[in-house]
Amino acid sequence: MFPGMGTTLNIITIIIGGSLGVFIGAKISQKLRDLILDALGCVTIISAADALLDFWDPNFQNSMPRGWALLVVVFSLIFGAVLGSFWRIEERLELFGNRLKVRFSKGDNHNFVEGFVTSSLIFVIGPLAILGSISDGMGTGIDQLVLKSTLDGFAALAFAASLGWGVVLSSIPVGVYQFAWTAIGLLLGAILADYQVLAMTSVGGILLIGISLKLLRIKTIEIGNLLPALALAPLLALLAHQFI
Repeated sequence: MFPGMGTTLNIITIIIGGSLGVFIGAKISQKLRDLILDALGCVTIISAADALLDFWDPNFQNSMPRGWALLVVVFSLIFGAVLGSFWRIEERLELFGNRLKVRFSKGDNHNFVEGFVTSSLIFVIGPLAILGSISDGMGTGIDQLVLKSTLDGFAALAFAASLGWGVVLSSIPVGVYQFAWTAIGLLLGAILADYQVLAMTSVGGILLIGISLKLLRIKTIEIGNLLPALALAPLLALLAHQFI
C-alpha cells in the first residue's frame, strides 16, 4: 500500500461509474434522466442531514463558548462567500469545465459543464474526502476512502446517465483535492482536533443542502464560491475555543 492509494481507487471508481452511466444514459429517455437527477437531489438532502448532525455533537458544542457553535458556522459561510466571490471560484471552475468540454466532448452537450461542476463539488465536499485522505497520508488505513469510492462510483453512474462525460472528468479536481490532503496527512500528521472536524462537517452539510436545491431545480446557488468556508470553519472553531 502506498500514500494516495485510496484517492487513486476513488478516481478509478468515478471513471468507471461515470463511463457506464454515459452508455446507459444514451439508452434511456430524458424523462427518466430527470427522474434520476431528482432522486439524487433527494439523496443529497439525506447526506446533508447526516453531516449536519455533527453540529449538535457534544464534542463540538462543549468545545465552543455558549452560542458560538452557530456563530462559527455562520461566520465561516459569510467569510467563505466573500473570499470565494473575490477569487471567482465558481466562475473559474466553470471555465475549466468549458475548456475540458472543448477538448474532450464531441457535439453539442449542454449538460457537460453542469455535470462536471455539480459532481466535482459533491465528490469533494463530503468530510470523507478530507478525513479519508489525511488518514491515507498518515498510513492509518484507507477504509474511509474505500467507502467513499464505492459511494462515488454509484453516484457517478447515476449522474453521468443524466449529465454525460463531464461527470467522468470530475475525477480530475477530485484527484487534485484529495492528493493535496493526503500530502498534508503525510507531512504534518493529524492537524485537526475533533471539534474542528465537526465544525467543518457542519458547514459541509449546509453546502450539500445548496447542491440538493440545485439538483432539484429549486434554487441555483454558487456553491463553488462557498468552498472556502470549509477551510475557515476549523480555523474559526480554533479561535473561538482558544480565545473566547
